[in-house]
Amino acid sequence: MSDLGSIDGNTERNDAKATSPRDSLLDKTISRRDILKLAGAGSLGLLLGAGGVGGILAATDTLSKSTNKSKTNNFSASDSVSFYGQHQAGIITPAQNFLCFASFDLKTTSLAEVRKLFQAWTEAAAVMITGDLIGNSNSSLNLPPSDTGEAAGLSPSKMTITFGVSPSFFDERFGLASKRPASFKDLPLFRGDALQPKWCGGDIGIQVCADDLQVAFHAIRNLARIARGTAVLRWTQEGFQRSGTADPSGGTPRNLMGFKDGTGNPDTQDPKAMDEIVWVQSGDAQDWMKGGSYMAARRIRMRVEIWDRSSLSDQEITFGRHRDSGAPLGSKDEFAPLDLEAKHPSGQPILPMNSHSRLANMSGDTKILRRAYSYSSGIDTKTGQLDAGLFFISYQRDLQKQFVAMQQILAASDKLNEYIVHVGSAVFACFPGTRQGGYIGETLF
Repeated sequence: MSDLGSIDGNTERNDAKATSPRDSLLDKTISRRDILKLAGAGSLGLLLGAGGVGGILAATDTLSKSTNKSKTNNFSASDSVSFYGQHQAGIITPAQNFLCFASFDLKTTSLAEVRKLFQAWTEAAAVMITGDLIGNSNSSLNLPPSDTGEAAGLSPSKMTITFGVSPSFFDERFGLASKRPASFKDLPLFRGDALQPKWCGGDIGIQVCADDLQVAFHAIRNLARIARGTAVLRWTQEGFQRSGTADPSGGTPRNLMGFKDGTGNPDTQDPKAMDEIVWVQSGDAQDWMKGGSYMAARRIRMRVEIWDRSSLSDQEITFGRHRDSGAPLGSKDEFAPLDLEAKHPSGQPILPMNSHSRLANMSGDTKILRRAYSYSSGIDTKTGQLDAGLFFISYQRDLQKQFVAMQQILAASDKLNEYIVHVGSAVFACFPGTRQGGYIGETLF
């Protein structure tokens, strides 16, 4: 049995009166010397399967489906977001305060093991977003706990967990090459990119958002723990926005340059707009992606020390917006439409030709759904400058027609490029949602 197979669960075996050798082993006290003796004789493998210590953990995880599992919270329904549905949560869900993002590399060539991993992840995610711990709260004192425990007693904090796979997932390893959507491929190298391998790629991407950073970190930590032996972390990134406590009005968040970020986002409450902009439709590509969305993730470092020495006038010209209100230059309302034809008496355009907001709207009706978070990762030890910026995430129905088309325009002449550099890049095909009893990725596998 693999480390992950037991999460599929054999509830009947757990509830049965007969006691299996595994049950007996978990119930008795085992000394370190006993384990070494068993391991040396190969007996532990016979009792627990090929998973070794991981198999022990997997055995305890089967208890997550046991009727003995107890709830650990008394939080209201408003504290949690439903895991199940037509679409994955965390895409059009209102952005929470914090982000924990993780990219994984697969270490197996077995599609069956990958399938088991997604089944295990689905079960764990569905439990964690309710505020419960995974596994059995009454696990043996002689084994590692089935949950790391740092979220015990904490609110679910409206946590969402969103899964996706990258173009590399469809290489020769798993026999899925024919299922890769034709337009789904790694982003091209844009002008000005200074990509660092340590912030790029990965086979699987998991976005965890929550109103509490510890809750979000707990989810990533436990998903990584479940994946041991099958997948390993490639890179992670934490992010933040202004909190609901700091801004009860829920206004547009500001980035670390002090400007509002996301003013032009489409209305996520408009189903027609979401179908046009975000959700993959029948006939778009592969049927397994219907109801899913394509994610672009970019780690954008801001040259904040240079920005901080720029005049307010230059900053506003760069964005094409007033810093205080977020309104387009020449307007007072943050949400006023951009007037690309407006001119000063001198004949010069009010919105400079190379301003960020103008160029972002140069692609006509092309829109994306932004879900960006600021980040701060200490200092660059080589320069002594802050390593801070924007972890940009966007969702779109078609990567090439939407994100790539827009980014090519921005990369060519955006004045903002004087103050930023793209150092990380990845894309993921985020699966459609799943029903209770199903699992994320089921439409593909």
